[in-house]
Amino acid sequence: MTNNQHKPNKFWFLVGMSLKRKIKTKWFLWANILIFIAIACAFNIDHIIEAFGGDFNQKETIYVIDKTNMGVSDVFKQQLELTNITLQAKDQKTVTNELQDNEKKEGSDYIVKTYTKSEQEAKKLMKKDKHNYVMIFEEDAEQIIKTTLITKDYLQTTDLQVLTQAINSTKMAVAIANSNIPVSELEKIYSQAKIEREILTKDKTAQAEGTEMIMSTVFPVVILPFFMLTIFLVQMIGAEVNDEKTTRGMEIIISNVSPKQHFFSKMVAGNAFILIQGALLIIYAIVGFVVRLILGGGNPLGGMGSSFTSVIDALRVSGVLDKLIYIIPLTLILMIVTFIAYSLLAGILASMTTNIEDFQQLQTPIMIISLVGYYLAILANVFGGSIFIKILGFVPFISAILSPSLLVIGQFGILEVIISIILVIITNYLLIRYGLRIYKVGILNYSSEGLWKKMLKALKG
Repeated sequence: MTNNQHKPNKFWFLVGMSLKRKIKTKWFLWANILIFIAIACAFNIDHIIEAFGGDFNQKETIYVIDKTNMGVSDVFKQQLELTNITLQAKDQKTVTNELQDNEKKEGSDYIVKTYTKSEQEAKKLMKKDKHNYVMIFEEDAEQIIKTTLITKDYLQTTDLQVLTQAINSTKMAVAIANSNIPVSELEKIYSQAKIEREILTKDKTAQAEGTEMIMSTVFPVVILPFFMLTIFLVQMIGAEVNDEKTTRGMEIIISNVSPKQHFFSKMVAGNAFILIQGALLIIYAIVGFVVRLILGGGNPLGGMGSSFTSVIDALRVSGVLDKLIYIIPLTLILMIVTFIAYSLLAGILASMTTNIEDFQQLQTPIMIISLVGYYLAILANVFGGSIFIKILGFVPFISAILSPSLLVIGQFGILEVIISIILVIITNYLLIRYGLRIYKVGILNYSSEGLWKKMLKALKG
């Protein structure tokens, strides 16, 4: 009775010691300080740029010299604002709302000013600030208006695209105005075209077309922490087991606890550490967001607010936001059981090695499998629902990041994800049942010859 009471105590003592070895180290402290700084800086990148003399949110000022006597300056200002918003917006409603907000808050990215002095005087303005441009409009018999754009340096691609389209729209507006077309017809011409989508393939909806942007922008950021934590988990368990073997501390430990207790203590401690680290990452993100609110600017992406808004719009239009109520719980469960699978496999392989170099060779296939899963999850939308990608979605070790991506793009349903979870649980059971045999033999085996033969022999025994 007394021995049974001491066994759990020894087990949790091993778990506690293992956690302390991971957490109470300078490496853990400095690594988390650097991670926190990186996340906080990512949320407040615009403030950092401005603090060092940058111009992240600097507006572009365009001085317009109108030589046409046709009010081109006012037309260009209207077309520039409309073009800038249209290129960023997803629908007509968004365009209308943005235009109204800009009128109230003067939130346009460009400031257009009519300039009455000479071109030479205008060019002097650009020497003071590279964000000052000069736009000259002149009448032209063939092209209606001739435009000259003067800048101090190269323009960014987005600015050039906006300005070019705005100039073309201005030219069209002036041409239409000179044609004496009725106002009712002008409204029809300027109204955005309505496109009704019809997709012949079953289970394909027009609303889900936005998932391509989600898979290429949002999803890589979401699954990257899982990928990194997986690598940390495998390396930490392997390093700890090898450290105990190389210092001969393993013999002392096994003389006091069973190999089974030792095996499970490493798994529990490793997964507890990963969950703690994952929770810390979430806390760092929240703190970074709060810091941003304090510094000013509610948008977590700062000057890239339009990109953030477009992502949210894509999530809403594609229906992903409505699915989060079951996507998040299923994904978390699948990730947790996969963490357990990786920790079991890492412990089994580490028990058969005698130094960290040998374990690094054995963990290479694990890293490759994890990396393949990461890239498949990002490129899942490219495969277009092929049988190949669906089968891989059920494969343990990579299903944790591949199945959720297939769920997001509509290739998997709740049932398929549940099947993936069950398959990982079965894999864990097999790793425990047969891997424990290898672990019992391997932790006290210091021979580095015939690694795979030793594993097969241990399985047969």
